[in-house]
Amino acid sequence: MIAHHVLFWLKADTTETQKANFRKGLDSLEHIEVVQYFHIGTPAPIERAVVDTTYTFSLVLFFEDLAGHDVYQSHPIHQAFLDEFRVFFEKVIIYDAE
Repeated sequence: MIAHHVLFWLKADTTETQKANFRKGLDSLEHIEVVQYFHIGTPAPIERAVVDTTYTFSLVLFFEDLAGHDVYQSHPIHQAFLDEFRVFFEKVIIYDAE
């Protein structure tokens, strides 16, 4: 399995409507056939020095293998998401693990 965890920090001037549309865009990624597990989240109300709650959205996907990850990266749905929503990115950090 490959875990793909993406943290998105959206620009400060992103409106609530734009955030809602961004969330819908994230939802579209679940329809990519190689996605085995899918979760969208926002920061949990946990106050610990080691917990970063500054991001806007978290996306966690699991793929069967590296080949699945590679299919996802070039998939038209993923590319359409990036084309439409990357304008809102202030910062993105990705953690991939096997």
